[in-house]
Amino acid sequence: MNLKLATKSINDQASLIGLEGEVDVYTAPQLKQQIIALLDGGVKHVIVDLSSVEYLDSTALGVLIGGLKRLRERSGTLDLVCPNPRIKRIFEITGLDKIFDIFATDLDAIAKVQ
Repeated sequence: MNLKLATKSINDQASLIGLEGEVDVYTAPQLKQQIIALLDGGVKHVIVDLSSVEYLDSTALGVLIGGLKRLRERSGTLDLVCPNPRIKRIFEITGLDKIFDIFATDLDAIAKVQ
């Protein structure tokens, strides 16, 4: 399964990355490159929409944690949209639900950065 990425600008400092498919050892580098490209473009707030993600592995978690670290170094944020209970459970089991702000809808996440 492939990963589809779609990036949408919310404002001059915030963007949303919509993901569809599987985020694993093979596809996670695409997400990492997109987060870095947004940072290089001056974005301080990134929302990653996992609504259409079917599978997420430890490599993907590492990319998200790395992105959060890079953004926090610049006084930014990385928030998640995750309505899927199966995917959200991964964050709960690993304790990452206490590190990331996880929203049920993209509108809720967007409201935080506007």
